[in-house]
Amino acid sequence: MSLPPGFLDEIRTRVPISRVIGKKVVWDLRKSNQARGDWWAPCPFHQEKSASFHCDDQKGYYYCFGCHAKGDAIKFLREADGMEFIEAVKLLAAEAGLQMPEPDPRARERTDRRTRLLDVTEAACRWFRLQLQTGAAADARDYLARRGLDQAALDRFEIGFAPDSRTALTQALRDKGFDESLIVEAGMSARPDNGGAAYDRFRDRIIFPIRDGQGRCIGFGGRAMDPNARAKYLNSPETPLFDKGRNLYHLGPARAAIAKGQRLVVAEGYMDVIALARAGFEGAVAPLGTAITEEQLHLMWRVSPEPVIALDGDAAGQRAAQRLIDLALPMTGPGRALRFVILPAGQDPDDLIKAAGPGAMGALLDQARPLVDLLWARETEGQVFDSPERKAALEKRLQDAVAKIPDDLTRNHYAKELRSKQWDLFGGTSRRVDWTPGKRKGSARPSRPVLPIPATVSDPQAAGSLLEGASLLICALRPELVAQMETRLERLSPQDPDRAALLFDLLGQTQSAAGQRGLETLRRDAHLGLTPAVIDTQDTETVAAILGNLLDRLEAQRAIGTELARAEAEIQGEADEGLTWRMQQIARARHRAERPELEGGMDLNEDRDALSAQLSEFVQGQIWRKPPRR
Repeated sequence: MSLPPGFLDEIRTRVPISRVIGKKVVWDLRKSNQARGDWWAPCPFHQEKSASFHCDDQKGYYYCFGCHAKGDAIKFLREADGMEFIEAVKLLAAEAGLQMPEPDPRARERTDRRTRLLDVTEAACRWFRLQLQTGAAADARDYLARRGLDQAALDRFEIGFAPDSRTALTQALRDKGFDESLIVEAGMSARPDNGGAAYDRFRDRIIFPIRDGQGRCIGFGGRAMDPNARAKYLNSPETPLFDKGRNLYHLGPARAAIAKGQRLVVAEGYMDVIALARAGFEGAVAPLGTAITEEQLHLMWRVSPEPVIALDGDAAGQRAAQRLIDLALPMTGPGRALRFVILPAGQDPDDLIKAAGPGAMGALLDQARPLVDLLWARETEGQVFDSPERKAALEKRLQDAVAKIPDDLTRNHYAKELRSKQWDLFGGTSRRVDWTPGKRKGSARPSRPVLPIPATVSDPQAAGSLLEGASLLICALRPELVAQMETRLERLSPQDPDRAALLFDLLGQTQSAAGQRGLETLRRDAHLGLTPAVIDTQDTETVAAILGNLLDRLEAQRAIGTELARAEAEIQGEADEGLTWRMQQIARARHRAERPELEGGMDLNEDRDALSAQLSEFVQGQIWRKPPRR
């Protein structure tokens, strides 16, 4: 429906966005400024501990500095609760005390038609449930009992039965006053091609109602009782209510469970979901009889940033996992991840839970593997890489797969992880930068990992700028190190305003246009080409040591410059030849401090202290004064 100009603005004015979002998050009151309408919290769209999710009541927008989710109150309701646009507007209008505008006649007619179709499916759901209690459903009840479903489970999941009759449901719905054309449009009946009387779509089947995220019955799934039936499972056809590629079974209850801290588990079928939910894994959903679609993936990510895909351990489950890899890679990124559980061969979740209990299922879910592991397994399992050509072919396939990932950071981390796996597989023959601390030549003391200054950078000021830039770039790419180095980073004083803005953003966990410019400039700096090798290093301790080395060198350079300036300021008159020699020694020491990879890898702290003491001795002794004539 069309809304009058200014209606949405009036809603935003009356309903602070923090009131809407505050129902889903816990505000960090130490970081928030309530008087200004400035709110911070852990992001509801991806798992984190820090408060990187920002909400501004004055502007009416939210933004997460971690996963980059952003929008207004309407978008939040759509993303967090899976609402349609007009549903979100209606909810906010009610909260604002505003009357929704009257829709145009055609839109009203469509809404009324949809309401009548929902009335048909709800009436059918009630009829199916009643049929499960009849004598004709005895075999169906026995089957459900063998599967361990008691009356409480039948009621909870609204399980019913369609008798083996060609027109029983159609006639029952007619008797309730529904027009036959409406019954057919809702997918409950079908008309033969020759134009004869409508007949029931579901016959001699156990019925599972399918409800959307708002709890409305939009269709059904039916399991055949006849083992020779052409289709073991049959879903409702595509209707104005039901699109099997855009919905998930058990979505509404699963979303409520996930909001309380459970994980989203994606199983293969109705009975798998029922078994999982009854075992305590209430965040379980299933696609509707088809392979997972792109729309279903987006729907999952609205509910949880990292769904766990639980697949049967048979060949069909393996094929489903491999298809999902290619589907998910072009959409993966921060807040849009997948993990996988492959069940033991020949078992589905129901089998595993019955055989080993819910604890076994929980342990398996805890060990879920990330998407990158499944990609690696698909490209390597059952193959032999005994020639350069085969290794090159593997690397080409992996590169092509990773190239599909749209997010730069995610793509880089995939590449790093796959290079590490290649290294392990090929026993060191794959290209990889090794940052593991080793031994110094001629010394038993282990060396500290460093980033060398390129030989082309000889000017001390330029070298200092490079050290500063590398430090800031590492912190921007590895933000977990900022808190560890916070005190030392605060002592930096970049002269470039964009670098200064980037440093401010890093320390304050904010984001500014100037800071982003500074980061992009550092990324493009040719002299910082070695820095990505730091990011490729999985060992955070090693990267922290490299960052510490950079800051050591910056502080050593600053200390040396200060001492030299003080000495030069105190020197008056002409210096003797001895002073000239001593100053040359200081210059050499300064050069070694800036190039620690030379001279056997000197210890910066020791050199800086020794140099400072030497300069103090020179100054106190006034070595520049010529001795008096005797």
